[in-house]
Amino acid sequence: MDTAQLWKNALSEIELGVSKANFSTWFKNTRITKTDGGVVYLGVPNEFVKDWLLNKYHTFILKALRNASEKVRGLEYVVVKETDKPRNIPVFSEEMLLARELPLSDLYVNKEDNLNPRYTFDSFIVGSFNELAYTASQAIINKAGMVYNPLFIYGGTGLGKTHLIQAVGNTFKVKHPEKKVHYVTSERFSMDYINSLQNNKMPVFKEKYRKYDVLIMDDIQFLSKREKTQEELFHLFNALYDNNKQIVFSSDRHPSYIPELEDRLRSRFSAGMIVDVAVPEYESRLSILKAKSAHVGFTPDEDVLEYVASLIQGNIRELEGVLNSIICQAQLKGRDLSLFEVKALIKNNIKPKKNASVKEVVKMIADFYNIDEKMIYEKTRRKEVVKPRQVAMYILREEFNISFPSIGEKLGGRDHTTVIHSCDKIRNDIKVNNSLLQELEEIRSMF
Repeated sequence: MDTAQLWKNALSEIELGVSKANFSTWFKNTRITKTDGGVVYLGVPNEFVKDWLLNKYHTFILKALRNASEKVRGLEYVVVKETDKPRNIPVFSEEMLLARELPLSDLYVNKEDNLNPRYTFDSFIVGSFNELAYTASQAIINKAGMVYNPLFIYGGTGLGKTHLIQAVGNTFKVKHPEKKVHYVTSERFSMDYINSLQNNKMPVFKEKYRKYDVLIMDDIQFLSKREKTQEELFHLFNALYDNNKQIVFSSDRHPSYIPELEDRLRSRFSAGMIVDVAVPEYESRLSILKAKSAHVGFTPDEDVLEYVASLIQGNIRELEGVLNSIICQAQLKGRDLSLFEVKALIKNNIKPKKNASVKEVVKMIADFYNIDEKMIYEKTRRKEVVKPRQVAMYILREEFNISFPSIGEKLGGRDHTTVIHSCDKIRNDIKVNNSLLQELEEIRSMF
């Protein structure tokens, strides 16, 4: 597949996941300049767009590229000369909304530590869904390396994990300016490692990462199957841990469910504290909407915020995206939107659910629980298979509205009463089992 076709296919998926205004603002003048060894080099018009895509959409873009081609394993951004054609940037874009929050210079990532200064605890909304993760993050600021080391935070896409772990870094910089903090994605770490090997600069690589007092690594799940990088991370972990240096990880799932992750790394992750960030409940969603609205000086009617909070039950990023669309439309019209107008706006902009075959759903769930997908179809009562099978039945029913008899037939020729029982069991278990609830949200985010 040529680079133009690859980016065209990826953009088709990206366009479904962002608002029209944001798609036009951030993706219109982008193109793949080259691919090298599985790394895609995405050309962008300037440093501002580069930093924005890297910090806000990086994981999303990479996922779209990987869905377009399984050969893609990394993503880099390069600034290319802008064309003479002027950019068609909407008058009221998310960029302008953020510019009201911080000076333009503060939106740029610090080149020394990779931290984005807008990610602070002051702007982090705390609710029951993330309170434990927030408390643990606060605790390590003054006792770095002494408590909760490592701190491992996991949760679905768009729930504020990156904001939280970068807030740790930014706060630590202020309170301990003499200490060295560094934020890195697992992909960047992997690329640094590979480049060091190829250029015979491993001593430089090792010295670079061992000098930090606080190392924050995002999206650790992308190290799945990368044996050599995992081995290097294991040695780095030991070097930092033995010297009481604080380590913070984030992932989209619990380390126990990251496929092909070395057991010794799982053991190291478990040595500290593993805490999840769940999907926010209604009260927290409403609080987030109110806080974000107040932050940009926008005060929509209470019934509008209540409607959005009740309707958008996914991640925080989706919630903020809908709010930004409402704000933009209100500014364009020069007045507040009515509830009727908001309902119409959301109806036209919410991303439709993706379709997936039963086989695709079963494979994703089998991969999530790290078992062979064939086992889900077999008539076995082995404990490690029963739960994934019941989850598969529940997801097929709840997310794709497939009939009970059809699910039973496609999953090994089971009676429909078995499917009903499985769905009821999962439905009852998630009321008392937060870990299972989190697992289901992570699985839902994969479709």
